[in-house]
Amino acid sequence: MKQFRARGFTLIEVMVVVAIIGILAAIAYPGYAEWVLKSRRNECQGSMLSLASALERRFSTAGNYTTGGALAGFGCPADGGTATYTLATALGATTFTITATPSGSQTADTCGALTLTESGQKGAVGGTAQQCWR
Repeated sequence: MKQFRARGFTLIEVMVVVAIIGILAAIAYPGYAEWVLKSRRNECQGSMLSLASALERRFSTAGNYTTGGALAGFGCPADGGTATYTLATALGATTFTITATPSGSQTADTCGALTLTESGQKGAVGGTAQQCWR
């Protein structure tokens, strides 16, 4: 009589692998989530700087920031994907303030709303400018 030897994995072996994968995921996911928030923030900062450049070009030709109406084509993200920040501008004759307010999943970012003025002053509601504008 032939005896067949069982092939495959035991339940214990499978559970050890599942536990290892769970531990690795628990360690890696928070770092990944923080990286995603930071990269979206950096992308929006680039859009804010582009908008500030467009406003400075307007000021150099018109002598103020208000002539010419609203500037279109600026958003976060710049490629028109799912919005992570809402951009708003407060325009005066010789001043402007660009504010980016987080929306959707980006509200978990500790920096909160970001600001940029005509003088290049950068700010953040939930943290310092040095932390949030790296």
